[in-house]
Amino acid sequence: MDLDRLILQLLEAAPIADQGDLLVQLATQGQELTQSTLSRRLKRLGVQKVQGRYRRVEALAQALPEVTLHEAPPNLLVLRTAPGFAQALGLSLDGDPAPGQMGTLAGDDTVFVAVLPERLAEVKAHLQRLLAVR
Repeated sequence: MDLDRLILQLLEAAPIADQGDLLVQLATQGQELTQSTLSRRLKRLGVQKVQGRYRRVEALAQALPEVTLHEAPPNLLVLRTAPGFAQALGLSLDGDPAPGQMGTLAGDDTVFVAVLPERLAEVKAHLQRLLAVR
């Protein structure tokens, strides 16, 4: 069984309020992780502590308002969204970067996405699919 699926299965099976407890349960299944590695995996899976226990929460991209995307060659993509949403969008993109995506810089309603120049079109297409942008 893959590790991500195992983590989600353990979280569904019983309330887990502490990452240490989850590490112990994973170890009993033969999966030895550090706390920092587990923390990064939980973030990538969209798992957060809600009402005292770890749970998977709705994907952030689904909760965001409309996004438009523009190219700024040779290596930038510019995403525009509603005021106050750019930082959440940037964090979401940084949490699961597309191949060739180097990082983001977010303001109030604008996110700059730095991309390897040779991957600009590929990352743009990926973001268009992911965010259903215009």
